[in-house]
Amino acid sequence: MAWIGQLSKNLKELRVLFCQTSPGSSSARAFVEKNYKELKKANPKLPILIRECSGTEPQLWARYDMGVERGIRLEGMSEDQISKALQDLAKGGSSLKS
Repeated sequence: MAWIGQLSKNLKELRVLFCQTSPGSSSARAFVEKNYKELKKANPKLPILIRECSGTEPQLWARYDMGVERGIRLEGMSEDQISKALQDLAKGGSSLKS
């Protein structure tokens, strides 16, 4: 997963939203638990915000230059699919730079 080190080159901020208890957020919770340390170690200056709130639909948001944001709903996704969604968001940032 060499692309993880490239996150901070394309993203200005990464946010993960999910519910602490709902079954629909279980994959998002597991993804954060397993990958947060690696993401932060590879991108120490990138703000990675984890937002837990009861009843929140699991989502992944990326902020790029000029305040542009893109989000993906994570409900029903596996951890591998969430990783792929994050990779796609990171690539999307590079296409925004001209």
